[in-house]
Amino acid sequence: MNHLCHLQLPKKSIHIGIYLLKLNLQYQTRLSSTSSSSLDSSITTPIPHTFDLSRVSELITNQHWSDLKTLTNQTTSSTFLHVLFQSELDSDLVLRYFKWSEEEFRVSHHLELYCRLFHLLVNSKKYGKIRSLLHHFVRKDETHSNSSIFHSLAVTGGGFCANSIIVDMLILAYVYDSKTDLAFEAFLRAGDYGFKLSITSCNPMLGILVKERKFAVVEIVYKEMIRRRIELDVSSFNIVIKGFCKAGKLKKAGDVVEDMKVRGFSPSVVTYNTLMYGYCKNGGAGKMYKADRILKEMVSNGIHPIESTFNILIDGFCKDENLSAAMKVFKEMQGQGLKAGVVTYNSLINGHCNEGKLDDALCLRDEMVGLGLKLNIVTYNALINGFSKKKMLKEARELFDGISEKGLDADVVTFNTLIDAYCKAGKIEEAIALRDLMMDKPVFPDVATYNCLIGGFLREGKMEEASKLLDDMENKGLRADVITYNIRLNALCKKGESRKAAGLLDEMFERCIRPCHVTYNTLIDGYCTEGNLRAALNTRARMEREGKRPNVVTFNVLIKGFCQKGKLEEANGLLNEMLEKGLVPNRTTYEIVKEDMMERGFVPDIDGHLYNVSVNS
Repeated sequence: MNHLCHLQLPKKSIHIGIYLLKLNLQYQTRLSSTSSSSLDSSITTPIPHTFDLSRVSELITNQHWSDLKTLTNQTTSSTFLHVLFQSELDSDLVLRYFKWSEEEFRVSHHLELYCRLFHLLVNSKKYGKIRSLLHHFVRKDETHSNSSIFHSLAVTGGGFCANSIIVDMLILAYVYDSKTDLAFEAFLRAGDYGFKLSITSCNPMLGILVKERKFAVVEIVYKEMIRRRIELDVSSFNIVIKGFCKAGKLKKAGDVVEDMKVRGFSPSVVTYNTLMYGYCKNGGAGKMYKADRILKEMVSNGIHPIESTFNILIDGFCKDENLSAAMKVFKEMQGQGLKAGVVTYNSLINGHCNEGKLDDALCLRDEMVGLGLKLNIVTYNALINGFSKKKMLKEARELFDGISEKGLDADVVTFNTLIDAYCKAGKIEEAIALRDLMMDKPVFPDVATYNCLIGGFLREGKMEEASKLLDDMENKGLRADVITYNIRLNALCKKGESRKAAGLLDEMFERCIRPCHVTYNTLIDGYCTEGNLRAALNTRARMEREGKRPNVVTFNVLIKGFCQKGKLEEANGLLNEMLEKGLVPNRTTYEIVKEDMMERGFVPDIDGHLYNVSVNS
């Protein structure tokens, strides 16, 4: 704990001051009974006593509480505690009486008494007992503001070093009690007081901030730790890198890796795994190339990949619909003597099922069983999805019915996968029956369950039933999400009611549900299908105003819409605009150029790879 005692006085900043003021105001109504004047007077006033302290020590040691209660019946527990603090009684005995008196007299001791006890324990180096007391302190019904705690620590003495240790442990107690805002506020206030903190509290605080997705706060804490010269370790950097990766801020994650190196730390396997996962999850175009490049850097730096490293890449390639690359990594993993586990096989089976390669997925399943690996519910979900995509609903249902025989329980994903398959096959009654079976088990339908059913009814044109399901969902406390609205938008657009669909877009904003590209593209397609190109372009403009850049699908829909109205020059202009924005044409783009432009005798006036598309290709 001595490393906490090196004084570092940071400058105060405006944003920290405002933040502290904002949080402090939340506690003022609960603090009216505690005034600083009464606090100060209780500290400075000496308490005379006539107790035989050796007798007191004996009674507390042997826990003869009834005798002690008789001995002290002429004074209050608070006054008696002041006596104990002024004596040289062992800190363990003072702590024991402190806890007993709170329980016995059903009182909550004043903040000043807590702080004096914290100081007594820290001076006795009873760090474990301080931690335990602080955990009890932050869980109490009576919440003290950080400003009152810091003030009380300052006026009760104890010195800079002791207070640094206490505040460090206080932050940790807040974290363990999931009081993240209070932990962060105490962290900021510690900087104002110049208290020295350690990674003992800062690392767990960073961890819970990442878990709660408070990424902006993570960045503030990280920068403050560096500015205050708090000694970071590899775990500190890895947690921050994880936060940036989860937030999709991959460049900043890379900058933290460089910070590590500058400060003499070598990235660990966890560092590289976290970066690779970040690119696989949020890397955008070329993400798997970047993830593979990180693997190569990792190996060149002498860090040996482990099973989870390969699992991240295999899953990433599978989700990127690049099964050949996933299998290549799988073979490389085996070549390095690493055994593939259930997670590895589940990723590969799921990847093959999503690509419609059910036979290959079943071979992988058999290989998995041959190695003595047990199929789990994730394996079954992937295979049920594979059979469903092949419209083999009988086999999917047989697999579903056999889950319990294997000692497994179907989860919400299992049910949703089969319900969605039934709905897409037009078997609404079977889907509803499965939903009812789901409710008989300890598995509760979620928004995705209702989305599948609502989509099924809408595809059948049963608007009233879909509306009833929507009401039922919200009555059960489930909130419609962007997918719910996308399904409803699509149904209205297919009915030629794009104007009504636009009303749903307005409703989404009213309910603070952010539309995605699918939302806008669906509505634009609806307008184009109806020949209302002005409305389609207006929707595109709204999309851009709301911070969504048109993607390849957006341009494909618009280009086709203009082609179908015979406005080929305007369509050609959109095609050029798409290329100028750096968007890469896909197969649909080429088909539109071929069928809706070139087969009509119109050759697009563009440079580059699209020019050589011929009618006969």
